[in-house]
Amino acid sequence: MEQSIAKGLAQEMVASLRENIQRLIVGKDDAINLAIIALLSKGHVLIEDVPGIGKTTLSKALAQSLGCSFSRIQFTPDVMPTDVLGFNFFNQKSGDFEFRPGPIFSQIVLADEINRATPRTQSSLLEAMQERQATVDGITRTIDEPFMVLATQNPIEMEGTFPLPEAQLDRFMVRVKIGYPTEAEESDILLRFERDTVPPTLEAVTSETELGQMQDWVTSVHVDNMVRSYIVAVAQATRRHEGLTLGASPRAALALYKTSQARAAL
Repeated sequence: MEQSIAKGLAQEMVASLRENIQRLIVGKDDAINLAIIALLSKGHVLIEDVPGIGKTTLSKALAQSLGCSFSRIQFTPDVMPTDVLGFNFFNQKSGDFEFRPGPIFSQIVLADEINRATPRTQSSLLEAMQERQATVDGITRTIDEPFMVLATQNPIEMEGTFPLPEAQLDRFMVRVKIGYPTEAEESDILLRFERDTVPPTLEAVTSETELGQMQDWVTSVHVDNMVRSYIVAVAQATRRHEGLTLGASPRAALALYKTSQARAAL
């Protein structure tokens, strides 16, 4: 795709996404931009903040704005790995076992309150998030691209929750904090939704094909050697700093590299 045309299409698509999401989310440009950058970088997003801020609303607004398959997993301690991945069941009519895919086999997956799932269930997401595939009963199945996990968690209420292990956290490309609205934004929220009992459903403003093309184009954005050296230096510094127990992984350095490409593209 020719560079100037691709850049124009990327900026147009992002503007449409942002405008559509802001029909439900008032303000919060930084949080929206971070989520879109992760989307274009083929990464996953962890949205972490206190209740009632709009974590789930932002996730659903982004998912609904894309012309992709969508599923939502409401995590609780009794959710099992099979509830996420799917399972084989015996079909009495055909006399054979058939696979019933779980919600992870969607292109956009909302993992709501992910830290309420047990470690066993949380671990069922690891393969899917890293390798875009899931293994059930020894059979590995590919998840359709584009694939993205949008997870939410409440960092304040710890009762009945299971902290995400480092292996899980490391698979999220960005962590988004939404924060409280300003006085003007909160007044706008009250006026905008005074007649709505539930948030309206958004129409998709882009297609699966367009999104895939933009994701592929972002990977071709040139990164200068000085920028690459700086990213490596930052990652190395975190591993040597006496105030940090655990430094950034190579996956984290790669995430910074890829999000830099997406940010430059926009």
